[in-house]
Amino acid sequence: MSEALLARHDAVLLDLDGTVYHGARVIPGAPEAVAEVRRAGVPVRFVTNNASKAPESVAEHLRSLGVAAEPGEVSTSSQAAAAVLAERLRAGSRVLVVGTGALAAEVEALGLAPVRKMADDVAAVVQGHSPDTTWADLAEACLAIRAGVLWVACNVDATLPTERGQLPGNGSMVAALRTATDAEPVVAGKPEAPLFTAAATAVRATSALVVGDRLDTDIAGASAAGLDALAVLSGVATPRTLLTAAEGLRPRYLAEHLSAVTGRAGELEIGPRPGWRIRAEGDTLRVTAVTESDGVGDRLDLLRAVCDAAWRHGTHRLVPEGDDARGALDDLGLT
Repeated sequence: MSEALLARHDAVLLDLDGTVYHGARVIPGAPEAVAEVRRAGVPVRFVTNNASKAPESVAEHLRSLGVAAEPGEVSTSSQAAAAVLAERLRAGSRVLVVGTGALAAEVEALGLAPVRKMADDVAAVVQGHSPDTTWADLAEACLAIRAGVLWVACNVDATLPTERGQLPGNGSMVAALRTATDAEPVVAGKPEAPLFTAAATAVRATSALVVGDRLDTDIAGASAAGLDALAVLSGVATPRTLLTAAEGLRPRYLAEHLSAVTGRAGELEIGPRPGWRIRAEGDTLRVTAVTESDGVGDRLDLLRAVCDAAWRHGTHRLVPEGDDARGALDDLGLT
């Protein structure tokens, strides 16, 4: 029997929306899974690209859903952006903030001076999501960026999930300033490395595990930071997007939801599975169910096996051989 997944990793870095909750609804099993990680003595960090809320607010929301959380366990993209600024600027430097008061507070906490208007002594612009951002805010930032100051974006998420659906996110506002300035920001949040690196460093982890539902942010960010990732199917990722994922967007482990974090590493790892045989033939992968002592492998084992084969052989054209394989691929939406 393979070792426990938690025995391989000295911290768990959890994405929030799509992994722990969906807005105001907790994902079943998530509170219990977080509690099990804690009982195993493994530190937990809640890692979010949301730069509009302070860690206290994020922790309060988690607790309201039954997930034990303290503000010190929350890592936000606004914290990561402030850290990037502090590394590159002198103490006391003035930073033009486009975003919420929570972002301004993170900038100030690291010895910098947040301002809202362009001036000759502004050394940088930091941009995070705020529903109250106006054209006037973008105009001040545009002037500063065109003057050549450092520009740091908390994240470049094009959309923001809400109860009403996907709405414009910070990336949409960043795109407006890109168009107006022909400049590119330094990105602190996912999918870049600083946010995950800071979260791991905060708990002195050297082999942290990232758990997330988005390949283009969570898994890409883990890859950029040199960390292993567990992709869950409780949010954005689907069997199809996993099968066709490009290098850099491929997780090491795969599960239905966060509860699997307490499972066995070998059972969650993407790779060949005993219940399935995948045979490459030209640009085709032929899929066959194998009957062994434990019977036919389950659908997620099949997905782990076909992802492994597709990534190695550079093709995702699947041909089922037999009713069992056809039915399992149908369940995954891969036929």
